[in-house]
Amino acid sequence: MNKTETPTGPVQLSDADELNEFIEEHDRVMVEFYTEGCGICASMEPVIGLIAQTTSVAVGTVNPRDDPSLIDNYTIKSVPKFILFEEGKIIDERADGHIEADNLREWIDESFTSTNEDTI
Repeated sequence: MNKTETPTGPVQLSDADELNEFIEEHDRVMVEFYTEGCGICASMEPVIGLIAQTTSVAVGTVNPRDDPSLIDNYTIKSVPKFILFEEGKIIDERADGHIEADNLREWIDESFTSTNEDTI
């Protein structure tokens, strides 16, 4: 059960403090690291919106250029990069460029399912 209600749209996070708070507030989180001017990142906006609306995962977006500590903390070498968190811990990540909504949802489902199977 979520610690707070899952947002129905992506939440823009401005820095590491906001990101950490967002991760702490929700059991399951997907964060997209993006940069302004990144065409692939821009093409992911509707996909990210759809994921936020149609899953129980809290979705956040953050530009690591706004807080350079994020680059080292999350090993950001390319964008967009997606990281999944469950109960505050990283469970999976990927940086594969543009990802179709169905593929992204499948990855999310498989990642959270595999962590649940590990605890059974």
